[in-house]
Amino acid sequence: MRWGAVVVAAGRGTRMGAADNKPYLPIAGRPVLAYTLEAFERCDAVETVVIVAAPGEEERARELVAKEGFRKTAAVVTGGAERQDSVLAGVNALDTDGVLVHDAARPLVEPERIAACCRSAEENGAAALAVPVKDTIKVTDKDGFMVATPDRSALWAVQTPQAFARAELIEAHRLAREAGAAATDDTMLMELLGRTVAVVPGDYRNLKITTPEDLLVAELFLGRRQEEK
Repeated sequence: MRWGAVVVAAGRGTRMGAADNKPYLPIAGRPVLAYTLEAFERCDAVETVVIVAAPGEEERARELVAKEGFRKTAAVVTGGAERQDSVLAGVNALDTDGVLVHDAARPLVEPERIAACCRSAEENGAAALAVPVKDTIKVTDKDGFMVATPDRSALWAVQTPQAFARAELIEAHRLAREAGAAATDDTMLMELLGRTVAVVPGDYRNLKITTPEDLLVAELFLGRRQEEK
């Protein structure tokens, strides 16, 4: 299969409390988005990349690509009102057989994990990186009281990238839109379509930059990565 990647960089990241949007916050002197794109640049399984930028930040994304010398980025498209709208805009800009959907705010993904996701999707139809949940998870009622404890051995925290056949993902988005269904990630849309998604073991270092503390942790991980090389 020919694989393309949609890097979603259209979120505002209000929980960061920062003056700038998450994709452009610095980690060790480089924007978050630069690390994310570099991982796909280094992954031989990925042929092309589309960036989904927030309205008004399209040129900023193009300038970053030019400055960093990334060659796989084929297009920068404008994101929509919701994440689903942004993902679909990126998917529609690709012409590959398979599509990887990845959050720009996960800058520490490894090229080897990306390739593993592609291989699993080719074998199983769809795949996503995930890690076992470490904490005990509680279900609460509407009043905030704990009412149940799911079996932790069956719980996984899903990450990105998530890999799908492009035509099937487009169909899942179409059905979700017709049904008025909202999803926090694309594996949920595939579940609505009745498809199963294979788990590909991820890495706890593939964290999503959500709060200011995450930037500090990411910088520590980057320092350790450099030491290991």
